[in-house]
Amino acid sequence: MLEEKTSILAHLKKLRETDPARLWRMASVAIGSAVGMAAAIAVVPGASESPFSTETVVQQLGTPPISISRHDEHPFIREDRVRSGESLGTALRRLGVSDSAQISQANTQKLLKQLAGAFRPGATLTVASNAEGRLVTATLAQPGAETTPVIEPRNGQLEVTQKPLELESRVHMQSGTIQSSIFSALDIAGLPDSVAEALSDIFGDAIDFHADLRRGDRFNVVYEVFYHRGRAIRTGRILAAEFINRGVRHSAYLFRGADGHEDYYSQDGRSHKAGFLRSPLEFSRVSSGFSMRLHPVLGVWREHKGVDYSAPHGTAVKATSDGIVEFVGQQNGYGNFIVLRHGEKYTTGYGHLSGFAGGLKPGNKVRQGEIIGFVGSTGWSTGPHLHYEFRINDVHQDPLTVSLPNAAALTKAELRSFETQIAPLTAQLAHLEQSKTVFLD
Repeated sequence: MLEEKTSILAHLKKLRETDPARLWRMASVAIGSAVGMAAAIAVVPGASESPFSTETVVQQLGTPPISISRHDEHPFIREDRVRSGESLGTALRRLGVSDSAQISQANTQKLLKQLAGAFRPGATLTVASNAEGRLVTATLAQPGAETTPVIEPRNGQLEVTQKPLELESRVHMQSGTIQSSIFSALDIAGLPDSVAEALSDIFGDAIDFHADLRRGDRFNVVYEVFYHRGRAIRTGRILAAEFINRGVRHSAYLFRGADGHEDYYSQDGRSHKAGFLRSPLEFSRVSSGFSMRLHPVLGVWREHKGVDYSAPHGTAVKATSDGIVEFVGQQNGYGNFIVLRHGEKYTTGYGHLSGFAGGLKPGNKVRQGEIIGFVGSTGWSTGPHLHYEFRINDVHQDPLTVSLPNAAALTKAELRSFETQIAPLTAQLAHLEQSKTVFLD
């Protein structure tokens, strides 16, 4: 053992003289082994004291400076209902505006007049303000409106401008069952009256919604709803619908033709629109029919080649069918007169008008139901009314009894495009009929 120890010491001395780096590496290994042994000894139960001494070192680290701009481009947004009895200035202050000059300007009568009654209790006020409490912009939501009043600072003054809403279209689907009326069924389903009115207009050619409905009749409808900032603003078009009345299924799909015009067609391509409206006025009464009569102005018996509809001055007059303006202007006893041509055979005339729709001139295309003029008393007339004529090959017919033609059918090319367009809507209606649940897209 003594000889072995002497040999090791001699070897270490030689390493110190010839290879000191290797000596230090060996020493490190030896120290590490010693530490490991000490650690092993430290965890032995019953050890009376730790072979280690510990020291906690706390070092102060520098933190990078944080700068918050008081002119941040991203304003603070707050929204709430206008409360009863509060002024515009009070509402702005409550929603984050603290600039006293702006608060004072907000309470002026001039600004309130510019808002045109939009600022009222219950209206939704959305306010954007900066870090200094100055107003960036404020808007007032008006249900059903396509524009919104916007309050903004300009040249040191608050001003109001009307700006169009940025609307997002979403597709809603709903189904329901008739228990008493279409309106009550839609109320139960949570649909607005505008959808019921649209359904009655679309299916009015096949279903009398006052007399034909029966308990248990069903409907499925796919329609648009327009949103602004996540809030429903109004309903849009019905995209597809079906009504099962007395066990008979009636369908309607909105189809956009190559010219951009939209109409409703059944699944087999038949138009839901009549070829001609029976009357060019929505609400009126017949004051003189198609017959021989004593002329109220000339005082002589002569043939009355049309129908007179009594209506208040200025009542809107609608085109009874799609057509092209053939004549617009003054014509003898007709006064202000419009003639529309509908294909090769049919023409309609509208007389005694107080005025014409803006921009109406010969060659213009008009659509069924489009306003073309207004009831008046021009020409040989004793009071406000509309003289309406219906002609076939330039021969006058009684508008109240003539057999009206159907709407033009889709061409073969249009029918192929129609079938492609309605395929996904047909699948949605079928899914509704199977599930009887509400879906939102």
